[in-house]
Amino acid sequence: GLAFETPAMLDTADRARYARQLTLPEVGEAGQTKLRDARVLIIGAGGLGSPAAYYLAAAGVGHIGIVDHDVVDRSNLHRQILHRDASVGQPKVRSAMASLSALNPSIDIEPIEKRVSADNAAELVAGYDLVVDGCDNFAARYAINDACVAAKITLVYGAVERFSGQVGVFPAGGQPCYRCLFASAPPAGAAPTCAEAGVLGVVPGLVGTLQALEAIKLIVGMADTLSARVLTLDARTQRWRSLQVPADPNCAACGG
Repeated sequence: GLAFETPAMLDTADRARYARQLTLPEVGEAGQTKLRDARVLIIGAGGLGSPAAYYLAAAGVGHIGIVDHDVVDRSNLHRQILHRDASVGQPKVRSAMASLSALNPSIDIEPIEKRVSADNAAELVAGYDLVVDGCDNFAARYAINDACVAAKITLVYGAVERFSGQVGVFPAGGQPCYRCLFASAPPAGAAPTCAEAGVLGVVPGLVGTLQALEAIKLIVGMADTLSARVLTLDARTQRWRSLQVPADPNCAACGG
């Protein structure tokens, strides 16, 4: 509808579904309407994207795009909770769509079966309000970051390795952005993959859930987000700390 129209009120089914969060003054009717009208793109239907997508769908984000080029493998199932044993061999975006539609049939799920690259990142993020980064490789992370900076879209970042995780928010237009935190990718082989290093399934569960939390806070307009901050967690010792991310004035993506 037109910007000056009163947004359509929530229907009875929505009131029942979202009753507990409508009660929160930070959400309420206005916040729930913002969630319904939001367009969120999730990069990856894996260990981070699974819990992030589940909670965003549950919260009533009206349009969720999910980008993944992979198929479900049995070794994914201990952490990629969107998928089921029966989904092994299916495209992850199809399996994700089935799970999310079963949870919340009233929202729009868009499966995007593509591999993220510098060539298509700008086209992928176009038209979204917010991007959740659940990438599993550095090339895709940099491509998505640069596309978000250029399009002035807020990016919710997450990463895991073994028992440790990171989650943060890079504001629209950057300053700081992901490249301010990590100017360049580590040399090939320096950062092990989940397949090489291993990961306890609940660790990406924590990080992806925190990404969903930050996304919801950003959409409804809460003040205290992880914007320009990164939260690091060590699940083995349960030590968490939050670090400010300084903007790099010479950043290749967002520097002046």
